[in-house]
Amino acid sequence: MKDSIHKYFQIGTVLWMSFPGEDSLTALRRIGGDSFFDGVEVCSFPEGKREEAARVLEESGLRAWFGAQPALLGGGLNPNALQEEDRLAAERALLQAVDEAAALGARGVAFLSGHWQEETREEALAQLVKTTEAVCRYGETKGLSVELEVFDYDMDKRALIGPAPLAARFAREMRARCGNFGLLADLSHFPTTYEDSRFVVHTLRPWLTHFHIGNAVVEPGRPAYGDQHPRFGFPHSANGVPQLTEFLRALREEGFFRPEDPYPLSFEVKPWQGEDAALVLAGAKRALNRAWALLED
Repeated sequence: MKDSIHKYFQIGTVLWMSFPGEDSLTALRRIGGDSFFDGVEVCSFPEGKREEAARVLEESGLRAWFGAQPALLGGGLNPNALQEEDRLAAERALLQAVDEAAALGARGVAFLSGHWQEETREEALAQLVKTTEAVCRYGETKGLSVELEVFDYDMDKRALIGPAPLAARFAREMRARCGNFGLLADLSHFPTTYEDSRFVVHTLRPWLTHFHIGNAVVEPGRPAYGDQHPRFGFPHSANGVPQLTEFLRALREEGFFRPEDPYPLSFEVKPWQGEDAALVLAGAKRALNRAWALLED
């Protein structure tokens, strides 16, 4: 492509994945000082650092999105829990995430569904609708979007949502209830749901509002197997420059190149066991630049 990718997408990174174990404010300053990035995805900051994080975001001009996935996963919380007390615990955590996102000046909040059992899938879906609607209604009062990230359903996270057809079914119902609801599709997860870019993007097209790009290893027994988001080029992994190019091509074919209001497109890559976080992120930039260069005008 002759045009810059920044014309069509707000390029970001998932901060807690790019710099695991690093002080979140230090990591945020690193991204804020890198003009390659238009935005950043953050999770909860310690209370004493929240005001400073908001200042860094404002001064750097970064757009921010808030990820509630770590709060749910770290707390063992399930938004589609069948026990109402457990579901409400997840809902409370998500409402708190909305407050934190608003305090940081973020544009929206993303989360994931929880574990499920085949025999109770329909009940779990009904529980997820209740949680999601409550979060959307509250997010609307803060001017925030609410996005559900589509995960694997039987490999690692084993989340209810889930393969693309089920995600579409759920999103259709939620969008009818709440106009600020959308789906987040992650290239890293396509191999873990046994799907490809063209199928996922086409199936979810009316409800997609946010994108992640990354990699996965889906051969059992291999290092970084599952939902570990290794770098592009990692041994025995599923996604590289060809798959990234195909993903961008699918986004263009389905009308997601929108220069007047670009969609967020964030790296979700994580250093694996001793790898250098800065080098892994630089490699992700190179992979994206190469895929963009290979995309036909």
